[in-house]
Amino acid sequence: MDIEQFDYYLPEELIAQTPIKQRDESRLLVMDRVTGKYEDKIFKDVIDYLEPGDVLVRNNTKVIPARLYGTKSTGAKVEFVLLKRLEEDTWEVMCRPGNKLHEGAIVNFGEEGKEPLLTAEIIGLMEDGTRKVKFTYSGIFNEILDQIGLMPLPPYIHESLKEKDRYNTVYAKFNGSAAAPTAGLHFTEDLFKKIEAKGIEVANVTLHVGIGTFRPVKEKNVEDHHMHEEHYLLKEEDAIKINRAKDTGHRVICVGTTSCRTIETIADETGHVKAQDGNTSIYIYPGYKYKCMDGLITNFHLPKSTLVMLVSAFSTRENVLNAYKHAVEEKYRFFSFGDAMLII
Repeated sequence: MDIEQFDYYLPEELIAQTPIKQRDESRLLVMDRVTGKYEDKIFKDVIDYLEPGDVLVRNNTKVIPARLYGTKSTGAKVEFVLLKRLEEDTWEVMCRPGNKLHEGAIVNFGEEGKEPLLTAEIIGLMEDGTRKVKFTYSGIFNEILDQIGLMPLPPYIHESLKEKDRYNTVYAKFNGSAAAPTAGLHFTEDLFKKIEAKGIEVANVTLHVGIGTFRPVKEKNVEDHHMHEEHYLLKEEDAIKINRAKDTGHRVICVGTTSCRTIETIADETGHVKAQDGNTSIYIYPGYKYKCMDGLITNFHLPKSTLVMLVSAFSTRENVLNAYKHAVEEKYRFFSFGDAMLII
């Protein structure tokens, strides 16, 4: 398959730069995965499409304020984005300018003219030009990040984020992501109460989203692309909920592509899952046969991205691109802070 088959026209002004004021007041495009028919709704209407016994699978990872601006001993300014914790105080880091940060380089973070709150030493080079970095500090690392770090917003968002918590879901729990599982940003505590009151179960997975989620597909042939690896965890209590839905003929509906990729990595051919943790580099594109997921809540994704391919595999490329064309015509908001789709 040619990557150009997953392209579509998107006016730049439709890329949402800020979150909507009320999370569940974003728009929702509901699409039938078989017929391709769609209808325009508001996100909180999603409850009308969920049935008692269904299970919603959501990713409870938490984005950390992983973007740091520091200074080398020479006075040169440096930008870090923390990608993955390798050991207690050792991280994989994306650095700019990377060509100036060799092994042994020291970078300090904190208010200029004062004792640094955080000091980093480059201790190794990694794949894709990232660096292995050892941090030293006094106090609690996450508290220091909260003090000096910024949310690592995607490159297509050019406005600053006034409230850090708006790049996290209301159920975010476990620190570790460099990007948000954005389909979950539309949910509120109140909406979850209504969902659970209707008899719909909620199961959690944890998949720490890497910055690789924004990397473009560079190969012309879709099949030649290699996915980045991300760590996931599924607990026993949540595996039980998913398996109960499968056994009773109810649906497993994923909140976001990260939840989808997690359970499709774990599921056996019958659609059942087992509690486990590990790493996944699963790559889903048309031709893939879904084993566990029966419905998907997701945002609108970048042209020619692996996520457009994943969604196309759940329906058809034609259905998805037709729905996207409608969303453009109706001026839906796109990408991380944009509107949502429900595909069932």
